[in-house]
Amino acid sequence: MRKLLFSLSFMLTIGAINAQEAYKFTDVIDLDATPVISQGATGTCWSFSTSSFLESEIIRLTGKQIDLSEMYTVRNTYPKKAENFVMRQGKAQFSEGGLAHDVINSVREYGLVPQEAYNGLLENSTSHNHAELVSVLEAMVKTYADNPAGELSKNWSKAVDAVLDVYLGTNKTSFTYKGKEYTPASFLKMTKITPEDYVTITSFTHAPFYSSFILNIPDNWSNGSMQNVTLDEMISTVDNALKNGFTVELDCDVSERTFSSKNGVAVIPANPENNNRALEGIYPELKVTQNYRQNEFENFTTTDDHLMHITGTVKDQNGTKYYKVKNSWGTDANRTTHNGYVYFSEAYMRLKAISIMVHKDALPKDLTKKIKL
Repeated sequence: MRKLLFSLSFMLTIGAINAQEAYKFTDVIDLDATPVISQGATGTCWSFSTSSFLESEIIRLTGKQIDLSEMYTVRNTYPKKAENFVMRQGKAQFSEGGLAHDVINSVREYGLVPQEAYNGLLENSTSHNHAELVSVLEAMVKTYADNPAGELSKNWSKAVDAVLDVYLGTNKTSFTYKGKEYTPASFLKMTKITPEDYVTITSFTHAPFYSSFILNIPDNWSNGSMQNVTLDEMISTVDNALKNGFTVELDCDVSERTFSSKNGVAVIPANPENNNRALEGIYPELKVTQNYRQNEFENFTTTDDHLMHITGTVKDQNGTKYYKVKNSWGTDANRTTHNGYVYFSEAYMRLKAISIMVHKDALPKDLTKKIKL
């Protein structure tokens, strides 16, 4: 009888260890953001997330909530991608992807437009699907790069523009918003967004700290430079920004099994055997060092997959901090939870955050001096 009781007690103890308590989250920092929307069947997360980031910046700067046009930026970025690919004779990246600085570059050159003035949807469509558009553009730029006629036509860029007009709509030079006439440039001025005020921060050891460098990842087709700082400083920049009312743009890897939109969490368990269980309950997490992060990047375990928008923090029932990250996959309960947000643990951020973008005033003062901004 004593052996039976011991066995039952042991089994109950093991069961208690294995059956972790389900996550219970409480908001800690919840900054202003526009509603979660879907990028549809497109690879334009870079435009959706950075537009969301700028929408929060507009709220912070003006108090106005404005739904910006993601597709206006996409429309004006594709010709740049095409030129880069063709002029490099096909030895460059041409895809749907991009990074946050591509949006900032577009804003600087082409201004901003509200969603109601340019939605990129034609023929009564209600969601975005760029499969055909991308296939057509890829075929075109590959043909131009191959130059089968032996002399590249001077009209090739006009042909690209014509395709974009057909699939996304003709570009906007003026529009009416809330009863007032704007150009994209005057609308940008109204939002008080200054493109030069935004800085991209990253953390890798193959480049000197406290200097800028071009991070060689596939979606950095425009060769944008980033400020390189230590991993601890990159994370402290996120914390400092959120604490002071600034949201944060995020480029990250979401290919891990422990990232789940459906479960609404992204974690890095210390024991990989807990990868699936950790999506539903709390398990100890890996201590992510600078060297471990670098190794995972260099062996391609960490890749540049997806851009999102950090709007705050939450804590679990143990008081552990998670970052509140706005996604662009809609709010369908079959695919998402937390109303389309995903809660990132600090371990996940340390390992899987490729880079962040913030307003320069969101940087810790000592870091501003180190990178000489």
